[in-house]
Amino acid sequence: MSRLLIVGSVAFDDLELPKPIEQTAHAAGAARVTERTWERHADVWGGSASYAAIAASLFAPIDLVAVIGDDFPKANLDALEERGVDVRGVERAAGKSFRWAGRYDATLSSRVSLDTQLNVFADFKPKIPAHARRAPFVMLGNIHPALQLDVLAQMDTPKLVVADTMNFWISGERALLGKLLEKIDVLVINDEEARELGEHHNVSRAAAAIRKMGPKLLVVKRGEFGALFFDGERPPFFAPAYPLEDVLDPTGAGDTFAGGFMGYLAHCDSQGGKLDRGAYRRAITAGSALASFCVEGVGPARLLSLKGAELRERLSAFKSLVHVEHELDALTLLR
Repeated sequence: MSRLLIVGSVAFDDLELPKPIEQTAHAAGAARVTERTWERHADVWGGSASYAAIAASLFAPIDLVAVIGDDFPKANLDALEERGVDVRGVERAAGKSFRWAGRYDATLSSRVSLDTQLNVFADFKPKIPAHARRAPFVMLGNIHPALQLDVLAQMDTPKLVVADTMNFWISGERALLGKLLEKIDVLVINDEEARELGEHHNVSRAAAAIRKMGPKLLVVKRGEFGALFFDGERPPFFAPAYPLEDVLDPTGAGDTFAGGFMGYLAHCDSQGGKLDRGAYRRAITAGSALASFCVEGVGPARLLSLKGAELRERLSAFKSLVHVEHELDALTLLR
């Protein structure tokens, strides 16, 4: 089996999420009044590497490298191990685990950071265990570019390296980030980050500029509007987001997407499949399907309860989203 190394954060999240809308009719035929209330969820299991590892473990064996404090529950690590995640690279340090607190708006489309406590993560220096250095697939979570480069220096000769980054590193560590981009195969970022890194408001033009920096492949996450895959071919590939009636918590959806994307590619490789454009398209769809499950629960709860049959059913639904029953012959449509 092709193993996947994931390096990133394992943390706690304190979330303020809007409760589902309650509509009350004051009188027959009267307009309904929409009310919103917020609910606080404390000590939710979070961190980019947590979501990515849980998602990817559905497809491939995982080696996880992260740091936690002495307050992090062993039960969470046990849950990862039950899913085939090797946690020998998770360092337990004296002190508190990384913690983030945020409040989402009523539409769950934006959030405000209320508090960020790096704690033991502030001194995190990834140490890749000997057995994990041979992993053919590497996923570099959103950490300092210097640490991402250090991880690559510890690896043997990985087959595929995928990295994530954020606006903070794009604006504050652009030179180091540039060195990283020269060494990776795929960059996975959101549309806002793509515009800043590629220095163009048009995502397609920004993507072309980013690919010239090093990564041959670029995945641009667009939240509820799906994802775009740029590999130099025209047109780029587009995967929709699955339309859901109930979204509870978008935290970790992007990391779930990336984990599912990489997990599928590792699985494809272990089955002797080629990592061609078709494989990447299927990987993006798998990531999108998993992200759609992630937002159905608070934290990673829905992912932890996900069954293979449910994922297969949703993947079939994704196919239906974009399937056209009959071929369209442009000539026959012209008058």
